Amino acid sequence: MKAMVLTGAGEAEFRDIEKPEPGPGETLVRVTSTGICGTDLKIYQGGIPVDYPRVMGHESVGVVEAGGPLAPGTRVIIDPAYSCGACYNCRDNQEHLCPNGGLIGRDINGGFADYMVAPSSNVYELPDDVGDDIAPLIQPMTTCLHAQRKCNIKPGEAVIVMGLGVTGMMHVQLAKAHGAYPVIGITRSQWKLDMALELGADFTIAPGEDTKEKVLELTNGRGADLVIESVGQLPVLGQAIDLARIGGRILPFGIYTQREANLPFYDLYFKELNVINARVAKAEDFPACVDFVQRGVVDLAPIISNTIKFENMDEALELLDSGGGRTMKIILNHSDSKAA
Repeated sequence: MKAMVLTGAGEAEFRDIEKPEPGPGETLVRVTSTGICGTDLKIYQGGIPVDYPRVMGHESVGVVEAGGPLAPGTRVIIDPAYSCGACYNCRDNQEHLCPNGGLIGRDINGGFADYMVAPSSNVYELPDDVGDDIAPLIQPMTTCLHAQRKCNIKPGEAVIVMGLGVTGMMHVQLAKAHGAYPVIGITRSQWKLDMALELGADFTIAPGEDTKEKVLELTNGRGADLVIESVGQLPVLGQAIDLARIGGRILPFGIYTQREANLPFYDLYFKELNVINARVAKAEDFPACVDFVQRGVVDLAPIISNTIKFENMDEALELLDSGGGRTMKIILNHSDSKAA
């Protein structure tokens, strides 16, 4: 089968490798489309270490080929986070935090290939009206839903989303679905501000000297009940602390690679802010996100900026790295796809 094989940092080859075979409790999936994201770029560049050679790709959908309880030909989406099922975390309903588990596409071969193998418990059926063109986005959406469930958003709460990239746009829509008002999107990019309004944000703000003044005006002088930091930069987390109300909540959703920063720690203490961390997603988040997309509660199509043939994945990585134009989510389509 064809696969994009990572042989070293910044070195990948499109070549033939042996087709995987499903073992006990596993399902073989013919991949039809895969999303490519910042995590893939960091793995490719060597920022996230992996054992070489490695087939990346963790936002995959496809068709069941063999193995597992689902019939061959069933369209599916794959949860890339696998677990051991026996450790303390797994037995405490925290399989997503399993210390013995890992991520498909990072720790074992993933979806940048014609076929991939996944634990059958991680394979979820897709309805026919959720097409391959948008379905890969459901995987990152599950991480947003998992995080917001931990935040327990109540109707009428003011929510700020800082950073309106792929997950930021999802957070805007999910916060609205949970009844938040107002939902305020903050970013420097005007076209992203416009998109956020189209996807349901009540207000948007371009960051500047008067950002806090505008937030106070929109929240009756209190500040936000919840600030979602979706940029992944510690200085922005400091701004989130500033924009949260006394007794409010902070969700540091972005992945931070910085190890040192100046933060307003006194404000964090004085406001008695709850800092809520979330990682990956749980099993129940996949059917819920499929339902949200199927019913139109969340619109994923506008977040997709590029669709590129699988064999041209190097083009996708370059585009993602440069951030040129209006790049958001890139979807890789496999040329032999037979799914709807």
